[in-house]
Amino acid sequence: MRNYQTLTTVTEEYFTTHPEEIDDFLQESFAEYAKDGDTAALLSQLRIIARVKGISAIADKVGITRQGLQKALSSKGNPRLDNINAIMQAIGYQLMPQKLDVHAE
Repeated sequence: MRNYQTLTTVTEEYFTTHPEEIDDFLQESFAEYAKDGDTAALLSQLRIIARVKGISAIADKVGITRQGLQKALSSKGNPRLDNINAIMQAIGYQLMPQKLDVHAE
């Protein structure tokens, strides 16, 4: 029986060996979320980076349990904005608004 890797595993492995790509991945993740509002996808992408950076270390910085962090970043998670902000800071980022390029029609 073959042992197949999941996309999450491959992505985690990729970002572990290419941490310089995390910035672009997060920017693209939030840009996609701004377009489609797919919270589950955004949380999944944040979960990947949290795993690369270390779930336990991030949970400690945020002040929640490891299980609490995993639940917050699960596809059924519904974390508060302050939790997302704390998670982003724990992985070395901040939430910042970006002006939309909107043209009046």
